[in-house]
Amino acid sequence: MSIYRDTERRYGLEVYPKRDITIVKGRGAEVWDDEGRRYIDCVAGIGVASVGHANPAVADALAGQARTLVTCPGIFYNDVRARLLAKLAAVAPPGLQRGFLCNSGAEAVEAAIKFARLTTGRTGIVSAMRGFHGRTMGALSATYKKEYRELFKPLVPGFSFVPFNNPARLREAVGDDTAAVMIEPVQGEGGIRPASAEYLRAAREICDETGAILVFDEIQTGFCRTGRMFACEHHGVTPDMLCLAKAIAGGVPLGAVLADPRIQLPPGKHGTTFGGNPLACAAALAAIRFMEDERLAERAELLGARFRERFERRMPARVRALRQIGLMIGVELKERCRPYIEALAAKGILTLPAGTTVIRLLPPLVISEAQIDEVVDVLAEVLE
Repeated sequence: MSIYRDTERRYGLEVYPKRDITIVKGRGAEVWDDEGRRYIDCVAGIGVASVGHANPAVADALAGQARTLVTCPGIFYNDVRARLLAKLAAVAPPGLQRGFLCNSGAEAVEAAIKFARLTTGRTGIVSAMRGFHGRTMGALSATYKKEYRELFKPLVPGFSFVPFNNPARLREAVGDDTAAVMIEPVQGEGGIRPASAEYLRAAREICDETGAILVFDEIQTGFCRTGRMFACEHHGVTPDMLCLAKAIAGGVPLGAVLADPRIQLPPGKHGTTFGGNPLACAAALAAIRFMEDERLAERAELLGARFRERFERRMPARVRALRQIGLMIGVELKERCRPYIEALAAKGILTLPAGTTVIRLLPPLVISEAQIDEVVDVLAEVLE
């Protein structure tokens, strides 16, 4: 038994269902445990390590910035924060030229809820069934799964849910009191379910007609995961606000809300102590530069297609469906997925659930063709 596991069990509030693996080192798309065993990591910090573990460019940026200035509150201007805001505006969908920097995806969602309510003077938030937006109280109120919500009621009032990919039901739900419609362009926790072009375009039209704010939650899909810098670019639909986190800074905690000119916030109405700190901003600048230089969006598209082609050739009978966009992959089974996730780990492949029947794979985008082939071979073997 690992001493580190004993220590965490003794001193940690264990809010996670732990696996008996102690990860101590990573490089690229691989990690190693405390016994020296190597794994191909298709968890990647839950979609965080897109530029790979221990990315040298990010590590060098962190080291240099740590020797210069680690923290700087938002009441002062800062050179690194300014460069990151300009970079985010440059890579964002057209019109999203202003940004608020925070520390996580849930914080980005919380900020977007506040910004929408303040901008519109309305209170209603409409989100989708199966959607996941975080675990803090506002983000949890926009999250559908009852298992996450029930123990923490009463939640924030004013939230409602409509079926995903159903434009007619969305139109019925949005009215004069709707501040925002919040959608994941690809539902992650909900089973790797991409939104249709029709649905996203309808959401844009409905918000334009009613004055509601359209918010896309790209916390898991953003920064090249789906084969584009942002998943909404697949269909050419731009939201009024874009929530980002996870892969933005190569593994360093950072979140962001990008907004169009309609979103205006008086000074003093929102804030964060650590958000936009120079250390995280330096990491994000290095990570985004690496994504562009290494063409990780194109790489995700090509390697995702390679995974699909090779896996479909061997599609095991217990697979109900394969859903894949870039390197965001869901393998839906006809039975519970947990035993197969454990079997994959025993054979050196780390994966995630997305609900009770979907195996989710979110490998670092630097994963090699040989590593993709190994994942396919082991996955097919375990499922057969």
